[in-house]
Amino acid sequence: MDTPTALTPTSHFFTSLRQRLHYLDWGNPSAPPLILVHGGFDHARSWDWTARALARDYHVIAPDLRGHGDSAWSPDGSYMMANFVYDLAQLVDLLDRDPVTIVGHSLGGAISLRFAGLFPEKLRKVVAIEGLGLSPGRLLEQVEQPAPDIWRKWIDGRRASARRTPRRYPTIEAAVGRMRERNEHLSVEQAMHLTIHGVNRNEDGSYRWKFDPYLNAMAPGAEGDLDLPDFWSRIDCPTLLCLGSDSWASNPAKDGRMNHFRDARLVEFADAGHWLHHDQFDLFISELRGFLEQDDSMANRAAR
Repeated sequence: MDTPTALTPTSHFFTSLRQRLHYLDWGNPSAPPLILVHGGFDHARSWDWTARALARDYHVIAPDLRGHGDSAWSPDGSYMMANFVYDLAQLVDLLDRDPVTIVGHSLGGAISLRFAGLFPEKLRKVVAIEGLGLSPGRLLEQVEQPAPDIWRKWIDGRRASARRTPRRYPTIEAAVGRMRERNEHLSVEQAMHLTIHGVNRNEDGSYRWKFDPYLNAMAPGAEGDLDLPDFWSRIDCPTLLCLGSDSWASNPAKDGRMNHFRDARLVEFADAGHWLHHDQFDLFISELRGFLEQDDSMANRAAR
């Protein structure tokens, strides 16, 4: 996969919960709407390859989540899942083109699946790339911790973050090196593209990541993962779940989480980690296109 060169999106902003949030519009507004939601500590330009592959057939929109990319940081440094879902709901309503198709990665997948369960009538299809959260076993371990211990750990962690100086990189190459440390599957070209769009330059010439460092610690009870099956069971559109074979994520077909979906299919990608849409881009696009086009053809036959 080479660095993207063709097609350029336009930048737009909208307001949600008094926050100024940014999104990219890849044009083709008469085509079916397709929203791409990135993961934590990432940004909308992470979807450039996917957007360019699909922009001729879909109206692709890629938002920057609050605290990420070119969207505003939360004034109090608090990031609640409910706020992320509200932001997505606000964007869908502003586009006024539902039902929409949503593809989400990691945190973006978790947000998208919650939205799909809340507003099933607004979804045509949904794709979650490792967006189901913790495995049932990991979740039980977390729940078994006493609530006061969790709250104390969070407060101590936030105070430590306030005292910590955000990491700076003397050169763009140093930041690219850090990007490749996070995902060893990335090529130099991929890492350079993701880094260029993921950093701001400081007054002294160094670089820092655009995302809010306070994203490192979600507030106690912010996730609400115990209630996730209630959201999943209300999704009535076709759902594609994607998993990287080299990822830390648990297989939802094996741990039982997939049973909560009405109409879900799982695809596992070999030689791919958590960012499988980068690691196995061609295979991912092939699977994604097949899923989108198959469902469209089925819908057309049903309409006839």
